[in-house]
Formats: sequence, C-alpha cells, structure tokens
Amino acid sequence: MAEAVGRRREVMVVLPGLLLAMMLAMLDNMVVGTAMPKILIEFGGLAHMSWVVTAYVLGTTVSTPIWGKIGDLYGRKSIFIVSIVIFMAGSALCGMAGSSMLGGPENGMAQLIAFRAVQGLGAGGLMVNVMAIIGDLVPPRERGQYTGIMAGVMSLAMIAGPLVGGFITDNLDWRWAFYVNLPVGAVALVLLVLKLHLPKLHNKVRIDWPGALLLSISITAMVLITTWGGNDYAWGSWQILSLAALAVVTLVAFILVERRMEEPILPLQLFRNRNFTLISAIGFLLGFAMFGAINFLPVFQQMVQGATATNSGLLLLPMMAASMVVSLFVGKAITSTGKYKIYPIVGGVGMAAGMWLLSTMDVSTPAWLTGVHIAVLGLGMGFLMQTTLLIAQNSVEQKDLGVASSASTFFRSIGGSFGVSLFGAIFNNRLLSELTDRFGPEAGEKLSRGGAQMDPEMLEQMPPAMHTGLLESLSSSLTGVFGWAILFAILVPLLAAFVKEIPLRGAPSVDAVKEEQATPAAS
Repeated sequence: MAEAVGRRREVMVVLPGLLLAMMLAMLDNMVVGTAMPKILIEFGGLAHMSWVVTAYVLGTTVSTPIWGKIGDLYGRKSIFIVSIVIFMAGSALCGMAGSSMLGGPENGMAQLIAFRAVQGLGAGGLMVNVMAIIGDLVPPRERGQYTGIMAGVMSLAMIAGPLVGGFITDNLDWRWAFYVNLPVGAVALVLLVLKLHLPKLHNKVRIDWPGALLLSISITAMVLITTWGGNDYAWGSWQILSLAALAVVTLVAFILVERRMEEPILPLQLFRNRNFTLISAIGFLLGFAMFGAINFLPVFQQMVQGATATNSGLLLLPMMAASMVVSLFVGKAITSTGKYKIYPIVGGVGMAAGMWLLSTMDVSTPAWLTGVHIAVLGLGMGFLMQTTLLIAQNSVEQKDLGVASSASTFFRSIGGSFGVSLFGAIFNNRLLSELTDRFGPEAGEKLSRGGAQMDPEMLEQMPPAMHTGLLESLSSSLTGVFGWAILFAILVPLLAAFVKEIPLRGAPSVDAVKEEQATPAAS
C-alpha cells in the first residue's frame, strides 16, 4: 500500500507537465484552423491552404513510430524533452513566417507549410511519449484512472481549441496562434526537467534507419493519397496511382527489412499477439469512423442549422462532456476491477448508435436534438479512446511499451486520414447527385463545387426555392456520410468481442525492474 501511495504521489507531481505537453499537440490544429482566414488575407495562397494542415499531419504521422521506438531504446525523458523543444521551435518559426526577418510575405505561405512540418515532427513525440511515460510510471492494473484523466484533457482541448483560436483571431495578431505554444511549452519543459525521473538506458543497438525511411515514405504516400485523391487529382489519375504503387512497394520493402533488423522500428512479431492485432484494427476503424464523420458535424451545424463558427465549436460540448465523464468512469472502473473487455464492445455499440442517430437528421432537426445525438456518440468514444491504448500496452512487454503506444496513435491517425478522404468523396458525389436532381446538371455542377464553402449569410441571400433546395441537398449529403460511418463503427464491437481479457499487470517488484533494466532489449 505504501508503495502504491508513493507511486501515485510521484505520478501526480509530473502529471501537470505531461498533460500540458499533450494539450500542446491537441490544441494546435484547432487554434490554427480558426486563424487560417487571416493568414490567407496576408499571404494569399488559397490553393495551398490544405497543405498547412497536411504538413502538420504528415510530420506527426511519420514521426510517431520513430519516437516510440527511440524512447524504448534510449530512455524517454531526454527524447520527450527533445520533442517539446522541436515543437516549440516549429511554433516560433510558424509565428515568424513571412515576417521581414524571413524575407517578407512573398514566401510566407511556403515558409508556414515547411515550419508546420517541423511542428508536426515534434507533436508526434509529444503524444506517444506522454502515453508511454504514464506506462513507465504506472502498471496497467492502476493505469485506468490516469488514462481517464488524459482522455478528459483531450476532450477539453477539443472544446477549448476553437474558442482560444477565435479569441486570438478576433483580438490579437494571427501569429499568436503559434506563439501561445511557447509559454505553455516552457512551463511543461521546466516541470518535466525538474520533476520527471526515469531510468537512463544505455543501449548499444543501432537505430533501424532503413526501416524508418521506408515506413516514412510509405506513410507519406498514403497521406498524400488521402489528401489529394478526389480533390486535387482524380482517383484514377497517374499521380494517385503512382503514389499508391510507391506506398505498396515501400511497405513490402519495409516488411522485408524489419524481419532482419535486430531492433526494428515496428517489431512484426507483435502482430502475432491477438490482442495487439485486434486493437490496432479497432484503432484504425475508430479513427476512420470517428474523425471521418466528426469532420462533417460543424458543416451540418453551420450550413444547415445556421450556427456561427464559434457556436458550432460550443455545440460539440455535449459530445466532449459525455466522452470526458465516461472516460473518467471507465478509468476508475478498470483500476478497481481489473476488467476491460466489455468497454470497447459497449463503446463500439454506442458509437454505431450515435452515427445512426446522426444519419436520421434533416433540415428540421433542432440544435438541441443534434446535441443529444452527438452526446450518444461521445458516450461511445469515452468507452473506447483510452481503453484501446491500455489494452495495447498490456499486450506487449515493458520494453516495447513505446512501440505499443505509438502504434495505437499511428493506426488511429491513418484511419482518420482515410476516413476524411473517403467520406469527403461520398459527400461530394452525393451532393452533386442531389443538386443535379433538383436543379439540373449544369446548376448542380456549379453549386456542388462551391456549396460546401458557402457561409450561412450567402445562403440567406439566395432565392427561397434555391435556398431550400440547397439546404435539403446539403442535409441529405451530410447525413449520408454518417450512414456510411455506421458500417465501419459496427465492426468495432465485432472485433472487440474477440479480445482476450489478459489480467492487467501489477507493479513489478524492485528486483524485476533492476533485472529488466540490466538486460539488453531483445528483438
């Protein structure tokens, strides 16, 4: 008991620094998204706007598995500090993009895109290291309550992001959307340097750079496919087909290389573990359905229900609040009982139910009822978000904790990229079909190209018949996306039913810890 109390006290000392670092990565994209209109006014470059987001996502996704493995090999504290410094440097450079110091606004958009990639590289280390450090400090048997707190902070960040971004955009220069990261990052850095104490590892194993390079190329190709496919280039274009071929070839080469490496970036033998494989697949589906569909909720709220951009962020509060409350409850329940299998099953059913409710909405659905529907979705998310991470970590040895944490984030991120892309294509095709049926082929083509970018004020200025027809088309197309998401969400409880409930590891003995630290990691 005394040992558990001492461990809890140690965790609570460093937890504020860990949560601050995690909030940096979570808040950034949402704050920057709100500031984008002012950035475009200063720099122009509308055609390259999506790259401001894509560069960050690409940097994060590519670096996540690498951060996890390096932390496993050489210790997490120094690696975590390096990732925070990289993120802060990227934030400072983003704030300076296009300034007179860097040559003026002529190259501002290109500089911002490049610096966002630097930010993304640091952000990849923030998320995976927070999860892995909690795994280092707390045994799985006691970890549920802390992962619940982390899920609550993630939900809070998703709510606060648009509000902070809106305040900065309305009252300060857009550059403060990046500079705000510096004081927060500095506080986290000081807390972790002074308070975080982890054993230093002196591993003489070489880093798997060939595997890292091949995986990075394959991930980059996949992210570009999901970003460009159906938007910048047709799915059957030579650009997309070439990227698909590159992704497949480098993925096959990666698998061949990993089988020979002493310490591979992503140990393939982990996929022989049923739980690890199932949770990786569930994470992909979770990202696919959740991020793919949630991306369209603000569009429905603003375009169909007439909410402002700031209010649409507030209207997501029922989902985030429900997710936060359930995550905290589930965390405590897992810590208390040691049982976890039921939660991803319930979460998958809840998420599918939420998607079904969202698919029933139309132009007459009031905002309060939409709130009820997304609260149900939030309940499902709360059962899933951190439970899947806990199961992934519990399914591997302690030496592979970073890899398990990074894999959980990685598969969810890749699933989200594919989901946003596929659901975007479904939305565009359905919108074109709906508008063509109502207004004819020529008008349908013209409206579908610009309909999703119109704001509610522009819609109000349209003739009543066109206004009504466009709203009904938008509503039908958006709810159709949620209908498709049901198919992916329903697979989550089906896969979760095959998860084997392995007893959560308790705190290792002092002798076992010393023995593990003294033994070089095996492949």
